Amino acid sequence: MEITVKLFAMFRVGRFAATTKKYQPGISPVDITTELNIPEKEVGIVLVNGRHARLDHRLLDGDILSLFPLVGGG
Repeated sequence: MEITVKLFAMFRVGRFAATTKKYQPGISPVDITTELNIPEKEVGIVLVNGRHARLDHRLLDGDILSLFPLVGGG
């Protein structure tokens, strides 16, 4: 199945802005963050098809996964 992964802010450094790739059925955002060497504790927002989702959400063919880092500051 194909999933489009979009990375934002510092997650793009040394990676990509967006890519579409084939994954095994049953994959979740946490599996993809692990593959990309993005620590789970650094993930601030997870969107699947523009809607908030959890890291353990099961992705489906054609989904668009957007990953945003935590935002610091005050």
